[in-house]
Amino acid sequence: MSTFCHKGGIAEPEQISLVRRPRHAGRSEEPGATAKRTKGASLNSRSLWRSVAPARALAAFAPLLCLSGCFIPTTGPAPVDIHLEAAEHHGDPPTTVDYALIPLTRQTIEVLAVNEPKGFAGTIRNRKPPSAIRFGVGDVLSVSIFESAAGGLFIPSEAGIRPGNFVTLPDQTVDNNGNISVPYAGTIPAAGRTNVEVQNEIVRKIAARAIEPQAIVNLAQQRTNLVSVFGEVNTPLRYPAAFAGAGDRITDALTRAGGIKAPGYETWVILERSRRRALIPFENLILYPENNIYVQPCDEIYVFRQPQKFIAFGATGQQGVFPFDAWRISMAEAVAKARGLTDTQADPASVYLYRREPRAVAEALGVNMDRFPTQELVPVIYMISFHDPGGYFLATQMRMRDQDLIFVANAPTVELTKFMQLVNTTAATSQAGAFTYWYTVGKPL
Repeated sequence: MSTFCHKGGIAEPEQISLVRRPRHAGRSEEPGATAKRTKGASLNSRSLWRSVAPARALAAFAPLLCLSGCFIPTTGPAPVDIHLEAAEHHGDPPTTVDYALIPLTRQTIEVLAVNEPKGFAGTIRNRKPPSAIRFGVGDVLSVSIFESAAGGLFIPSEAGIRPGNFVTLPDQTVDNNGNISVPYAGTIPAAGRTNVEVQNEIVRKIAARAIEPQAIVNLAQQRTNLVSVFGEVNTPLRYPAAFAGAGDRITDALTRAGGIKAPGYETWVILERSRRRALIPFENLILYPENNIYVQPCDEIYVFRQPQKFIAFGATGQQGVFPFDAWRISMAEAVAKARGLTDTQADPASVYLYRREPRAVAEALGVNMDRFPTQELVPVIYMISFHDPGGYFLATQMRMRDQDLIFVANAPTVELTKFMQLVNTTAATSQAGAFTYWYTVGKPL
């Protein structure tokens, strides 16, 4: 073939044939004919080198040039992709997860500070001191009845021979119907009542037969209205809620259970009350007194250990999952934990923080909620530039939260460098292959 190009594309090397002049048997050769034939074959081999090398190189580079953008390895999305995907879709659904892109400014940090998770104070509305204990089924009550003079219903006329003008009845257990039984008074409803209410009911029923009666009802054994503290505490227990007087707070209940086992910055507390549940870091019980609310009867307090972590991807000095190792850290501290930005790879103007924000917070940040009609947690990406000297001050004020993700994009020149390295490697490989082909196939016989 005289050329390597045709309508079907680039010819394969196998389609190239080397034409040699055949030897003619029985014909005597002229002097110098062998040298001429050898020289002609050598020239033909050089022509083969000039033709095969460009063909093989072009055959190798053609798909590379077309597909280089898809196969060059990278650590994550380019900044332009992040910005384009964050744009509104004009009715078209997103291909993966829709998100909002928000610049990290001083105003953004102020909004986030105001909308920090409220903990118990924001979730549990009943924060008043515990009221008087009401009896429940299974509680054991002690009942004493007094009369003003002997000869009444409970104090006989010869009572002078024994001290006091009262009688203590055998302990009464509140039955499944919520009642106790008192002689001459009959059935007394007790479940759901305070001791004063039960006392008044007893006096009312025996007032016509006893002499100026009075009654005292005490809780002999408290089997309801208990507080449970369990999990990562030194002494899990259930203890009776204070019948009267002192009111325990959350930290008091934890102290009764021997305190927490793990460091405070790795400890979380769950409070369940009246079928409502609130989760809070232990640190917030200490830093914010409004979260250290009173314990109520039947509260359940569960303590567990879960170190707070964040994730670092992209052009950071080290990628991975990193623990806070503290009660709280800033975004600047998080980047430092990931060994900062890679000097030869990172784009300081393209640092991103991924987080899911509550719907109310997203609205306060100015996110168009029409794009998130039903989501309670809205995916948000905060972007900050470390090219701006003030960006570092903002990063020190931005508080990290558990499971936050930091991504640092590559600089645009990094992708170009990778492409040029790929081109150089391919070119060197093609040249070596062409030389080998010429040496093994094109060498004159």
